[in-house]
Amino acid sequence: MPNKKSLVTEQQVLAALSAVQEPELRNNLVALNMIRDVQIEDATVRFTVMLTTRACPFTGRIEEESRQAVMKIPGVKQAIVKMDANTAADTRIRGQLNIPVRNTVAVASGKGGVGKSTVTVNLALALAKQGANVGLMDADVYGPNIPMMMGVMDRPRSVNGKIQPIRSYGIKLMSMGFLVEPDQPLVWRGPMLHGVIRQFLSDVDWGDLDYLLIDLPPGTGDVQLSLAQAVPLTGAIMVTTPQDVALADVRKGVGAFEKLEVPILGLIENMSYFICPHCGERTEIFSYGGGRRAAEQWEIPFLGEIPLNPDVRLGGDTGKPIVALKPDSLEAKAFHELAQVIAAKISVLNMTRKTPGIIADIPILKH
Repeated sequence: MPNKKSLVTEQQVLAALSAVQEPELRNNLVALNMIRDVQIEDATVRFTVMLTTRACPFTGRIEEESRQAVMKIPGVKQAIVKMDANTAADTRIRGQLNIPVRNTVAVASGKGGVGKSTVTVNLALALAKQGANVGLMDADVYGPNIPMMMGVMDRPRSVNGKIQPIRSYGIKLMSMGFLVEPDQPLVWRGPMLHGVIRQFLSDVDWGDLDYLLIDLPPGTGDVQLSLAQAVPLTGAIMVTTPQDVALADVRKGVGAFEKLEVPILGLIENMSYFICPHCGERTEIFSYGGGRRAAEQWEIPFLGEIPLNPDVRLGGDTGKPIVALKPDSLEAKAFHELAQVIAAKISVLNMTRKTPGIIADIPILKH
């Protein structure tokens, strides 16, 4: 509220900020209830802009446009903007499972060998580095690689009947790899897999998470079905390489999620190209543009490309993911941009959710 000396009113501030658009939600900040704590003292105006995700790719733009809008009010000499975030939540999750997780995101592939787990790990790290609370659930029961990729092989404890997730790089983890010996094979049928998936969701003390990323096994089998039955999935991300054989299998994965009424957030093309460290020349080792063409053909968003770099493989083998190992690398920057795009899509989906489907109208960052 203004003090007695101030001639500027809160109504003037809100009127000015109603001209500032949220680029993803395509509405103004006031209509979206994103303006909080307006304070006016003499010629200084303070207020908070509450974003729908900490990984918003337009934070700087929104902050600057908000400041400029308020500075246009006659009598205002200083506008102090505080940027905060409250991640938009998929409200169906708490309705079906009593866990404080705002969003569940499945990362899938039509076939093995496309780097799906590598993408999942680095996306999780990118989201965490951007300020989100992130969990990572390894649902690849037969081939749990997340412990090795995250550099931990601890045994989880149970406290008050809840399994305590393992922590690495600020991310909460759960994997069958923490519970069995590395060389122990699991020969399980569907019902046993379903039980493990439900236990990982309900019996693990995930705490308050903005995003729970779920690394799925390749293909369209029992785990995918069990997961979709166990928890409302906010959305699914498909990972492929430019090779035709990989792209052909993505179509099956997309079709499976559509039948399960899980929104497709988009397609990521991994190992997209190679940049020579000596001459800087770009080489498309596994063909070129296949992922983008496939996304257009199947009418799903193309999220972006991840370059091929031996450091990405090395990071997975040594438990030092590229986003943590070399945060200034081209690959790490690509993961950060992808994380922002995905977070933006989830925010829009949660704010406008009506019926399950494919999200196709969100701006895509291009590399």
